[in-house]
Amino acid sequence: MASDLEFVRYVVDQIDASCAMSYRMMFGEYALYSNGKVVALICDNQLFVKPTEAGRAYIGDPTEAPPYPGAKLSFLIGDELEDREWLTRLVVLTEQALPAPKPKKKKARRKKTSGG
Repeated sequence: MASDLEFVRYVVDQIDASCAMSYRMMFGEYALYSNGKVVALICDNQLFVKPTEAGRAYIGDPTEAPPYPGAKLSFLIGDELEDREWLTRLVVLTEQALPAPKPKKKKARRKKTSGG
């Protein structure tokens, strides 16, 4: 079941603007970015935050579940979605703990050869 764009926008709106949140649809679900880093996924209208030690320490005893079949476990966020400050802090801690995204490789342009 694909996630609703309304739910995605709700989650993004719950997080402080300082996180520069954005989202991108991927395979019918959504990846959430904070300052250019993927920090969470939304699948089946549920928020799954990437697991980090900082996030685990902040949450305490997180509920963990895979966002989709075959995926690694993530922190499943439930009622905490309603707490803007709590959610923003989790996103900030997660973003800080994750490595910078790898630069995209430029595709090599093929030279046209004259046929012979």
